Amino acid sequence: MKPIYLDYNATTPIDPEVVEVMLPYLNNHFGNPSSGHLYGQETHAAIEVARGQVAGLLGCDPAEIIFTSGGTEANNHAIKGVAYANRDRGNHLISSQIEHPAVLNTLRYLESQGFVITYLPVDRHGRVNPEDVRRAITDKTILITIMHANNEVGTLQPIAEIGEIAREKGVYLHTDAAQSVGKVPTKVDELKVDLLTVAAHKFYGPKGVGALYVRKGTRIETYLHGAGHEQGRRAGTENVPYIVALGKAAEIAGGRLGEERHRILELQERLFGKLAKSIDGVVLNGHLTERLPNTLNVSIVNIEGGALLAKTPEVAASTGSACNDKCREFSKVLQAMGVPPELGFGSIRFSLGRWTTQEEVDYAAEVIASRVQELRGPSQAIAHAHEQTGLTALASCAG
Repeated sequence: MKPIYLDYNATTPIDPEVVEVMLPYLNNHFGNPSSGHLYGQETHAAIEVARGQVAGLLGCDPAEIIFTSGGTEANNHAIKGVAYANRDRGNHLISSQIEHPAVLNTLRYLESQGFVITYLPVDRHGRVNPEDVRRAITDKTILITIMHANNEVGTLQPIAEIGEIAREKGVYLHTDAAQSVGKVPTKVDELKVDLLTVAAHKFYGPKGVGALYVRKGTRIETYLHGAGHEQGRRAGTENVPYIVALGKAAEIAGGRLGEERHRILELQERLFGKLAKSIDGVVLNGHLTERLPNTLNVSIVNIEGGALLAKTPEVAASTGSACNDKCREFSKVLQAMGVPPELGFGSIRFSLGRWTTQEEVDYAAEVIASRVQELRGPSQAIAHAHEQTGLTALASCAG
């Protein structure tokens, strides 16, 4: 038997309906979308349908969607594109300490090019204070980039509030919404963003395709230079089968958002409840309510998360971001949140999805509890661990 899959934030299985719509574009409809004959017209039309489907999910004009190779390219395009196009206005950007590496490493590159970056702190729940954003803005600020939902703890940022401040100050706002699209509402007008990143494989589409929303009128440089694909904004022959798949995934996500969100939230709460009841010293990492409905990041006192998962092959979860899961370093996200090392090294991220069942959740909680007991041993005094680290108070107010 394969392990129970509780790592949907790392990647999702492709929905069978998505596979079904993309197959004809791997077989029969092979034309270059830039060709004027029937073969090209067929694939060009399919791309435009997909553009409309993604725009429908985000509540924007289809012309504001640029297809990319994934979330990393979309983040690079948004951040570098706005930075270089607006360098005449200033060289200052604002972000947070808990961004995905696709954002943080892009910003570090810009620092090497003479840009100045302010990395805002987060509170113990993993949230940025909008007033910190306001105070950080200078007359040289050209872009704010804050993720919508954190990939490790699931905390949702107050993007709409930050968007109000950005508009008031005349600064562009980008949000990396790779983890939130398809899980919670991501209408761009409600979020008040100018740019938004989408990654297909985070909501049941294939890897290697994504999108960038760019609000009409936003000054942004072309990222890939070549021919005039994507309205001249991103060169390269379009990946038609995967773009079609992304469009279908977006359509499905929009139609199921409310129902799926509610069901998965119930399962996530059930998992947390069972873990907390059967294991002494379980602490929630992240916000109690302003969090993705599918994401549960917990620390277990006196347990090292990697060791626990290694001893539990029946469950496929992670100790944090899949991008960093092979690293034994204490999560920088948890560090920024002020989580002490004795808890941070004990963190595990469970992320649920479309095919997670109640039976899987119950079994996962049962087997995790059993392995924790084995790792602790019968003689370990958990109360003493609480006394030593002061975790009892932390556990009572976590969230």
